[in-house]
Amino acid sequence: MTLLQLNAVSVGYQHPVLANISLQLNAGEVLGLLGSNGCGKSTLFKMLCGEAQCFAGTWQLAPNTQISLQKQHPVRLANFPLSVKEYLTLMAADHQTMPSRLHTLLTKRVDSLSGGQFQLLSIWACLASPSQVILLDEPTNNLDPAGVTLLIELLNQRRAEQGIMLISHDKEFVTTATTRQIDLTTLHCSDVV
Repeated sequence: MTLLQLNAVSVGYQHPVLANISLQLNAGEVLGLLGSNGCGKSTLFKMLCGEAQCFAGTWQLAPNTQISLQKQHPVRLANFPLSVKEYLTLMAADHQTMPSRLHTLLTKRVDSLSGGQFQLLSIWACLASPSQVILLDEPTNNLDPAGVTLLIELLNQRRAEQGIMLISHDKEFVTTATTRQIDLTTLHCSDVV
């Protein structure tokens, strides 16, 4: 089942930075987006969530499809007395099936987690949410090798009704973790006004 379809889409802020993107995301797949720094990969995700503009083309979600976005730099408030379990509840994410590495954190405060722990928690919150389309922007940020291994396991254990699209500069990770890859570098158009 196709969850997300883009047809010749151009995205940006005041003007397009990425143009003529056509792709589809199907349930059960992990699509990896590659590209040079600044080519507009994150802008595409932001457009899908209403934070950037669609200048041309069309895009659509399947009926009743929800999107979860894990940003490249997830927001974490300092001195915020929220436990991991409370955070997951706010995110409507299931904590019953968490991997043991994360489950041991349930009673800890979110503001006491390391950068890697919070990164994995943010990713889990998206994957364990009711959303069908999951967008992961540079999910390996702050992760040690064991964290990257766990991330790959989580992606391999995805729910059949979910489609995951991820952005990474790490081509080896993208090749290992995804079922299909698209390089967006040639679609960059930052000099267009």
